Amino acid sequence: MVTSSVVVTGGGRGVGRAIVERLLEEPGLTVVVVEFEAGTLDRSEKHERLVPVIGDASDEEVVARAVEAAGSGGAVLRGWVNNAAVFPGGWLHEMSGTDAGTLINRNLAPVLAGCGAAVRAFLAAGVPGSIVNVSSHQAQRAVRGAFAYATAKAAVEGLTRALAVDYGRHSVRVNALALGSIATDRSDAHLDALGAEARDGFEREIRLLQPLGRMGRTDEVAEAAAFLLSERSSFINGAIIPVDGGRSAVGRDPEEI
Repeated sequence: MVTSSVVVTGGGRGVGRAIVERLLEEPGLTVVVVEFEAGTLDRSEKHERLVPVIGDASDEEVVARAVEAAGSGGAVLRGWVNNAAVFPGGWLHEMSGTDAGTLINRNLAPVLAGCGAAVRAFLAAGVPGSIVNVSSHQAQRAVRGAFAYATAKAAVEGLTRALAVDYGRHSVRVNALALGSIATDRSDAHLDALGAEARDGFEREIRLLQPLGRMGRTDEVAEAAAFLLSERSSFINGAIIPVDGGRSAVGRDPEEI
């Protein structure tokens, strides 16, 4: 029996970890996790279908190792999730254009490397495949002080559409999830550091920004990713799907109380 595999980058914590855990619910599916921090993959010893690859997801040698791991035991690589990301701050006027490009590339390079590795593997095997890129609401609505992150995510969405057009004829689908504010260990730590008044202000802002009135859960993102990787989404290609509780639909009203 031929088994399938999926690669998830940045799968050690937060959204990536939730995606990995959701995919491991699929019978017989091997999940290869590319993660820079080995300590976040402590559970790999507990699940025989989780294969860790330690390294930088933007490194061509690392993603090549992930492809190799995904094909071990006769498995066929059929999906790839580009989730690895960092959250650099900074202001353009305080750096050179070269330094700004380097900062942007910290989030764009892993997606380019992952997409390239996945497409080459799909084409070589002659099998259909699905790539899911994790984007952000910031691709369309920048947050002050985060130009590099917003620019990289906008590029990720452009890349998603371009690759969907280039490789759709090979039955390779490329889609992206544009996330709103999702509750993770990182956001929890931020909230824990706030005083009561600041925390109330943060929660009020979330209610205004995301019409469902709350932050998203990592398992909700994981379910959307699992859907896009599966045959259930077989005619969805080149789509940027908001997973943001309606954040991309709302228009803030200055008179709103």
